[in-house]
Amino acid sequence: MAALTPDQLRKRSAAAWDKKEPWRNLYDEAYEFALPQRNLYDGSWEAGTRGKHKGARVFDSTAVQATQRFANRMQSGLFPPDKRWMVLQPGTDIPDERDDEVRQALQLFTERFFAILNQTNFDLAMGEFLMDLCVGTAAMMVQPGDDENRIKFTAVPNFLIAIEEGPDGSVQNVYRKVKMPVENITRTWPDATLTEGLKRLLEDKPQEQINLREGTIYDIADKQWRYYIWRQQTDDQSDILVERELKRSAWIVSRFMKIAGEVWGRGPILACLADVKTLNKAIELLLKNASINIAGVYTAIDDGVLNPQTIRIVPGAVIPVARNGGPQGPSLSPLPRSGDLQLSQLVINDLRMQIRQTLLDDSLPPDNMSARSATEIVERMSRLAVNMGAAYGRMITETMLPLTRLVLDIMGDEGLIDLPLRVDGLEVQIVPVSPLAQAQNLDEVQSVLQWLGIVSQLGPVGLATAKMDAIADWVAEQLGVPVTLRTSQEERQDIEQMGQQFLEAQAQQQAVPVEAGAAPPGAPAQ
Repeated sequence: MAALTPDQLRKRSAAAWDKKEPWRNLYDEAYEFALPQRNLYDGSWEAGTRGKHKGARVFDSTAVQATQRFANRMQSGLFPPDKRWMVLQPGTDIPDERDDEVRQALQLFTERFFAILNQTNFDLAMGEFLMDLCVGTAAMMVQPGDDENRIKFTAVPNFLIAIEEGPDGSVQNVYRKVKMPVENITRTWPDATLTEGLKRLLEDKPQEQINLREGTIYDIADKQWRYYIWRQQTDDQSDILVERELKRSAWIVSRFMKIAGEVWGRGPILACLADVKTLNKAIELLLKNASINIAGVYTAIDDGVLNPQTIRIVPGAVIPVARNGGPQGPSLSPLPRSGDLQLSQLVINDLRMQIRQTLLDDSLPPDNMSARSATEIVERMSRLAVNMGAAYGRMITETMLPLTRLVLDIMGDEGLIDLPLRVDGLEVQIVPVSPLAQAQNLDEVQSVLQWLGIVSQLGPVGLATAKMDAIADWVAEQLGVPVTLRTSQEERQDIEQMGQQFLEAQAQQQAVPVEAGAAPPGAPAQ
């Protein structure tokens, strides 16, 4: 298939945005109550306004805080800052005799990978990415950077994108809304071809904000990625400014959970959105009732003495009236307050607990409880991995694996790394070693160690059934122990030979005959 014409590009993009439109109201409510400061569905992006107060309708911050902690917990569990969250290991196509050699080399590539990654804005972008994932769909662009920031990560709010799935159900094509001053077009895309209208606008109003569209589309026929930037003048006219062929897509798009037949994801915020809205409304009514209890509602008789128009109901105010009861009443009487009508705190606490549980915000006990042991933390991290269920596997498949491959490809293009093998699972495989991955691996490690403890009780016959070297290597891999801290096969053979030589020397020493009247070797002289 040849490059798309402006009309084909406009129709294909419009179809993707039309499929997203039914999700607009659902995502708008989720962002309004859980991520109000990141909400662009409220019209602030189209209007071009900045600094808008977006939390006017939020009366309870439970969902907002739980969403922030969800993103923090996911990042610390899957992509911990300044730590390794994956290792490169030999695949099944690597011969056994070369396994140690390749493993040592891949260890150096892994260290190089994280040495470069830790100098980028990856941790900042991943935090924003995971907050969008809590709603359902998150997107990130990974592009080559400059000399200071070698790789650039940009978390793109899902309001700005429309997506299309490929034949395997993964996100393939991405369309994005872009807004920028005219003068930044050629700065961002040096190969951009400006229309006559844009050239005039660049001369007269270089700071004028214009709306552009971006498309990253995979050409199935040519097996080629194509990249477009165009300006849509009207519904029937668009001008292509940039057209490129790419080696790969710069997009990482992940869904927390996806239902068959749907393209967009559903996150834990959508699962508890009804509870969030109910709690928010309950707090709103509670605050309104509290304000009525404080200020009260009164009736006044216009008897020529009391003027309702001049009354100010404030603390300490004295309102002149004709009488305070019959026949005249006391000289000074307090104004009666309205009744106290309060909503049940039990219902509110139940709603807050349900929201926190849905957002996985109950993994550790409160700080006022006893000290938490390492075993308890590991167990709760393992429970968190179990509660995530299929979402954990989707995070590995749609985020960690493609992100690692994309970063390795960019590092290779920039000359930062030279990996001679393919990262395809056969020559080189990506193995997660993040805390969540290790929490799941601990179950398998415990099973092996329990079996080893049982066979050790059977004596030499039982221990003969266990390959100690293989078990030690396997446990180290499951726990993410670096290869540099473990001995190689050659080193183990040398150690074994030294041990055998030591035993042989001892045996020879003990076999030397003792002459009559002579002291045994090593015995003190008489």
